[in-house]
Amino acid sequence: MEWLQHLLVLPILVPLAVAAVLIPIDERKRTLKGAIGFASTLVVFVVTMILVRLAAGGSPGTGAYQLGNWPAPFGIVLVLDRLSALMLCLASGLALAAQVYSMARWHTAGHHFHSLFQLLVAGLNGAFLTGDLFNLFVFFEMMLAASYGLLLHGSGPVRVKAGLHYIAINLAASALFLIGVSLIYGVTGTLNMADLATKLATLAPENRNFVEAGAAILGVAFLVKAGMWPLSFWLPTAYAAATPPVAAAFAILTKVGIYIIIRLHLLVFGAAAGASTGFGQDWLVAGGMLTIAYGAIGVLASQAMGRLAGYSVLVSSGTLLAALGLGHQGMLAGALFYLVSSTLTIAAFFLLIELVERGRDAGADVLAVTMEAYGDFDEDEEEEEVGVAIPGTMAVLGLCFCLCAVLLSGLPPLSGFIAKFALLHGLFDGSKADLAAATSPADWTYVLLIILSGLAAMIAMNRIGIRTFWASIEGTIPRVVVVEIAPVLVLLGACVFLSLQAGPAMRYMQATADDLLSPLVHSERVLSAPRTGGN
Repeated sequence: MEWLQHLLVLPILVPLAVAAVLIPIDERKRTLKGAIGFASTLVVFVVTMILVRLAAGGSPGTGAYQLGNWPAPFGIVLVLDRLSALMLCLASGLALAAQVYSMARWHTAGHHFHSLFQLLVAGLNGAFLTGDLFNLFVFFEMMLAASYGLLLHGSGPVRVKAGLHYIAINLAASALFLIGVSLIYGVTGTLNMADLATKLATLAPENRNFVEAGAAILGVAFLVKAGMWPLSFWLPTAYAAATPPVAAAFAILTKVGIYIIIRLHLLVFGAAAGASTGFGQDWLVAGGMLTIAYGAIGVLASQAMGRLAGYSVLVSSGTLLAALGLGHQGMLAGALFYLVSSTLTIAAFFLLIELVERGRDAGADVLAVTMEAYGDFDEDEEEEEVGVAIPGTMAVLGLCFCLCAVLLSGLPPLSGFIAKFALLHGLFDGSKADLAAATSPADWTYVLLIILSGLAAMIAMNRIGIRTFWASIEGTIPRVVVVEIAPVLVLLGACVFLSLQAGPAMRYMQATADDLLSPLVHSERVLSAPRTGGN
């Protein structure tokens, strides 16, 4: 049906239009603005679910959408494949959960929250759908501009300080983005990624050097957003300072950088890139492994749950970057599964943290560490009761915390374990893109880091869980409303569902990986897409 191809523009157009509609509405009508924003995000989520089904079935007309009916590479093209559909579904699902959570009270902490949130959704969806580097920059900047306002939402000196650092770092990354794009366009005369993939193999050696230099500069810009060490010093502080719904939405922002690196590495610098095949692969391996180590150390050292979640983001990014750099074809499907599982888990954890800490005093974590070091025992004090009943609220929060701990640690039987098992299975399956099939020292180092990072997460989560639920100093039961706990349960439920449906999910991930490993087929599909109406 011809109308199906127009669905592709809706994930960008709907939130962009709603953001404009919400701006002039009086801020005193936040409930109305929240209802409109929620309806917009729900529509986008439904559309993305349809797009996932269309992409999975290879439905005709869903490969490329030519804005203005100009064919690629001359016009602006939105591209739908299994990977972009997967990222759209993940982003819209997180946005829906974060927006529901914000309706309890966080959307009243500042002005224009819902407008900024819709702009963030539009920028994210545009970045996942665009087929050329220039419009990637446009959507990237739209996403970042909205994230600046959202990070500062709620004021406070800690949030403002972290927000200013975040803005400065990302503005520098945007400047690098422009420099890299300019170098590539100056040599190749195109910014369409499918067109670049076909032209790169035939470039002269002197021109190839300029393209690779531009790609390296682009890579630094994307790795800043992905949080690769040593470019990640800003991330744990910024994410911990953000309000809970904003931090949960930000869980997908690092994956934007990962997504673009996957797209460029496998499409532009894939098997058809000639002498540039695998460009930057070694840097991804080294940087990814250092990021895992840095994140795991940060997880162990974190006394506050917000910083622990921030360092968990770095562990997730490092795991994906190193998996991509190692070059094993069999790891790609497992990496995509891990991307989905870790993003859902970290987003749920960010939402849960505020609910758990609501009943705790400021500085409780520091006091707990002091008590561990020096003791807090009164020999004359007698125990008055043998057992204490667990209130319902604490039971639900504790269960959610346990699920987060199991998922972050990668323990069976949930999706965190399945994802890591799939990664390691792909590592030892004997197939490799362009290196010898024998397992290298880098492979074994990756295995060791995966195990140690999971152990670090388990130790840290156990330590904080004991302090919070078992030996709490305050003993205060937090007040939690349904719209706050429901998004946490839904996100964790999605992880449980992903665990139960691991077979179909892995088949989808494997089909996505097969598509990514066939760059010429992707390029041909985009460049030969007919105009709307067949003209």
